[in-house]
Amino acid sequence: MKVAGSIALVTGANRGIGRAFVGALLERGAKKVYAGTRKPDAVADLVRAYPGKVEAIALDITSERQVAAAAERCRDVTLLVNNAGLSRRLGMLAAPDLKAAREEMETNYFGTLAMCRAFAPLLKANGGGAIINMLSILARVNLPMRGSLSASKAAGLSLTQCVRAELAKQGTFVMGVMPGVVDTDMEAEYPPPKLPPRDVANAALAALEDGVEDVYPGDMAQGVAQGLAADPKGVEKQFAGYLPQ
Repeated sequence: MKVAGSIALVTGANRGIGRAFVGALLERGAKKVYAGTRKPDAVADLVRAYPGKVEAIALDITSERQVAAAAERCRDVTLLVNNAGLSRRLGMLAAPDLKAAREEMETNYFGTLAMCRAFAPLLKANGGGAIINMLSILARVNLPMRGSLSASKAAGLSLTQCVRAELAKQGTFVMGVMPGVVDTDMEAEYPPPKLPPRDVANAALAALEDGVEDVYPGDMAQGVAQGLAADPKGVEKQFAGYLPQ
């Protein structure tokens, strides 16, 4: 689909990749962007910067009530960007309990699924449109120092594949975006080089217009994807060396 003239909803729009998506969408001619965030005041500057084009909405994707309210309010959406995510930066067995893993799965998997379910009928009514699911290269290989995050992203990739199949008949394009390390608060502890959030957003939107279903922004993600194609066990063993502290 073309970004120009689209009406988008971006979750987790207050910072990082989500905020970059808002700007990139408008630069490419989106008609309107709903900026979804738990704290709408956090995107007040975007609303002021793009009067009449950015609308802030309160949206916690783990809240059934707020997801339903967003679907009721944003009935004109043609592009859903599922960007909201959570990382607790823990291993699986090294974590003190299951709390972090449950929270990551609740947001990164169940929250994304809830948004897809709520907006699929609206996209159909509006001509099909598209869904962009922000994942991670860790959806393809587990990084033990972020073990439960990796598992939640892998679940998100499987979700993306299923939703893609289920929505094909209604003409909804479904994309998975799997970058490497991005320069966001969530990955602040990683040393450079890190991919700028705007590069991720631009890569995703360019791929959307080109009809690419699986997108690997940046050299790191592309290198891992190529490695997995050539020697998946070798990549798994390499990542296994990065154990939780």
